[in-house]
Amino acid sequence: MWILGHRGASAAAPENTLAAFSLAMSQLATGVELDTYQVENNNVVIHDRWLNRTTNGKGMVTSHSLSQLRKLDAGHGEVIPLLGEVFTLMPPHAIINVEIKHLTDISLWLSAIHNDLSSSGFPTENVIVSSFNHRWLRHIKGAWPEVKIGALTATYPENGLGFANDLDAYSLHMALDVVDEYYVREARQAGLKVLVYTVDYPDDMLMLQAWGVDGIFTNVPDLARRTLLCDE
Repeated sequence: MWILGHRGASAAAPENTLAAFSLAMSQLATGVELDTYQVENNNVVIHDRWLNRTTNGKGMVTSHSLSQLRKLDAGHGEVIPLLGEVFTLMPPHAIINVEIKHLTDISLWLSAIHNDLSSSGFPTENVIVSSFNHRWLRHIKGAWPEVKIGALTATYPENGLGFANDLDAYSLHMALDVVDEYYVREARQAGLKVLVYTVDYPDDMLMLQAWGVDGIFTNVPDLARRTLLCDE
């Protein structure tokens, strides 16, 4: 069962920072989940639209230049990382889920991530791209057929797995509040990996493991590793 550090080991280190990603891997996570905003010709790793909660900056992410964002403190002296820096940091066996929060130009986004993967040497097959904006995912999959798409949802879709099939998805990423055992079984029978977010309590971890879920996103990879006693 995969253990993916949600924004890294974010219960113990500033979220979406190199420190959080490094800590997650030292806690024996399978990999990490992170969030990106397209800024200029690059992708910065941050979750919120506004800088106020996770940095010493103020205002919207997209109203700042890349150089301005990189001067901010993202917690404990950490800077807002670039996606390429995360690819360089992570070991090649890690799984990295890139959730797109903001995107204005898909062609530039594709160019940037291809350059980041090439320069870092991180394996493309270990990257999953997800977003709540399924239109972006459809366009990305069309232009980059080999990429693994994570069909992300916070609802129980009325059309079942139809939205995941439409995206030619590799995995289904579903909110803990709405997932159930039947849907997990149906998705796995359809050939989808099932990943559930955000799972921080042992009882939930064990329930999902019993249901056959393939992985969880968690803020506490160390606790998940101890609870699940899994080798992957």
